[in-house]
Amino acid sequence: MQISKGDILISVAGGPKLNDGKWHTLEVSNHGKFVILEVDGSEGVTVGMHSKQTEEDISGELRLALGGILIKKEKMIIQYEPQMDGCVRKGNWLNLSTPWDIEVEGLWPCYQNIRPGSYFSGKGLAVFNTSVFLTDEDDGLKIELWSDFTQMDGTILSIKAPGQDLMFTLVANNNTKVVTFALGENKINMKSTLRGLLMHFEKDSLRLHADESELERTDSIMPVNHPGYLTAWREGRLTVGGLLGETTP
Repeated sequence: MQISKGDILISVAGGPKLNDGKWHTLEVSNHGKFVILEVDGSEGVTVGMHSKQTEEDISGELRLALGGILIKKEKMIIQYEPQMDGCVRKGNWLNLSTPWDIEVEGLWPCYQNIRPGSYFSGKGLAVFNTSVFLTDEDDGLKIELWSDFTQMDGTILSIKAPGQDLMFTLVANNNTKVVTFALGENKINMKSTLRGLLMHFEKDSLRLHADESELERTDSIMPVNHPGYLTAWREGRLTVGGLLGETTP
């Protein structure tokens, strides 16, 4: 937080890191000579400034920036990169109810129901250690996708354990309009017009539930006898948006 008045600059950095994938409420308010930043109702940063200079009436335009700064970076005492990887669900600016004006182009959509801990860098590729997934030996693990598969081309999902070949891949081909799920040598082809796909990984089998339309649903069962199947889930990597080592656009 930085406050300027005349040729005086005051800058303070601090407060909790918001990197847990949960929703938080930030409030900035002015109390006399102090500007206070609160996070979830608790005080985060407080900056105070007093000057003997004659108080001047504030006039002109007030602007609020999220994920960026409205002055040249060289004027910041504490240098930092203000890019924000997060979502703004709603806001209240000076008690005004009018919609906020967004000047930045190419913003990514905000998924309000994303679960805590989910993270995507925006570069088109995300990698997760499969060891962190809570798997139950009886219920297995479920991965569910809802998207416009007709707009996809290339590898959507893949799992690979260290020192082993790819365990499975989900690939969309925009030329043939086919989405292919491959588990070793076994393959299942689906139309790219499907709306959703549920992959249920069980101890000795794999189930695919494809929602191809409101009235058409397809269930497929693939037996699993690959020796590295369990190793892939205990020590592998789940890649979303490509293959490990691939260069994504």
